Amino acid sequence: MFISSHPTMRALWYCFALALLAACVRAEDVDYLSFATEDETNTTEIFRKASPAVVFVTNSTLRRNFFSLDIMEIPRGSGTGFVWDKNGLVVTNFHVISGAQKLTVTLQDRSEHAAQVIGVAPEKDLAVLRIEDPPDNLATLPLGDSSELTVGRKVLAIGNPFGLDTTLTTGIVSALGREIQAPGNRRIRGVIQTDAAINPGNSGGPLLNSLGQLVGVNAAIYSPSGASAGIGFAIPVNTVRDVVPQLISYGRVLRPMIGVELASDRWVKRYRIEGLPVVQAYPGLPAAEAGISGAFRNARGEVVLGDIITHIDDKPIRSQDDYFSALEARDPGDTIKVTTRISDQTRSYEIELIESQ
Repeated sequence: MFISSHPTMRALWYCFALALLAACVRAEDVDYLSFATEDETNTTEIFRKASPAVVFVTNSTLRRNFFSLDIMEIPRGSGTGFVWDKNGLVVTNFHVISGAQKLTVTLQDRSEHAAQVIGVAPEKDLAVLRIEDPPDNLATLPLGDSSELTVGRKVLAIGNPFGLDTTLTTGIVSALGREIQAPGNRRIRGVIQTDAAINPGNSGGPLLNSLGQLVGVNAAIYSPSGASAGIGFAIPVNTVRDVVPQLISYGRVLRPMIGVELASDRWVKRYRIEGLPVVQAYPGLPAAEAGISGAFRNARGEVVLGDIITHIDDKPIRSQDDYFSALEARDPGDTIKVTTRISDQTRSYEIELIESQ
């Protein structure tokens, strides 16, 4: 076909060709012109499916007005959670609901529901709530396997940073096997580090993989300014799998025990003791049956230390966190090797763990 070489005619021809092309495109074909990448499509689809299961948790306390004596509801803070099952159970961080006198869960449709705490694990920074009169057809999240994560894998975080509901951020797994401080000075081990932006208010929200599966619960950030600095931490879903059913059934985590009361970490540091002194070995429980003795007062009223636990299964014990972590790695019925020091003697005991009472 002949096209004039005159610039004006050529421009008119191109305009005519574009108009003809546009007329031939049907409305249902418009999506193909958006040029969304495969990764963008994956992100959009995950958010569409997962966001209905993400909730806004508001923590309030009650205060009496000094002048009128009326009871007022004062917000203490807010965070994120996600629906665990269709019966209205919600998982969030312990620090999100700590100290609350009233809890409100807001669903994606902006409906608000009162909630009650049914179980907490401060040492894991996890809590389970129950929505009162939950609506039908609550959305839930499929569970993944955090042991399959590798550094560099894509992850997505959904939460309510700074009160801005249902916010999506994306990133990668930056590192694995980190440790963070939990309420109560316990250490949470095996934590996921991610550069997906996590800010105040994201706590308790889900961390998802590229399949839309839950792989972690966003818990903390490292930031001098208090805002995201590209270093966020999430409790791995395999820990959540172990803890949540216990919180639902018992309201707390059941850990193996040997039946001793231990000196506080502050006392141990104050007197520079290497190990963890046994204050009391409870009669009839495994430690006392094995021969471990606690502290006592002599005839002059002085405190005399009994056994000081220095190792469990040859791992050094220097704090209560070391002690509880060593026990939590085992199951009731397992036999552990407890090494102690008493006076100048080293002793070794074989003790069978029992379930906590």
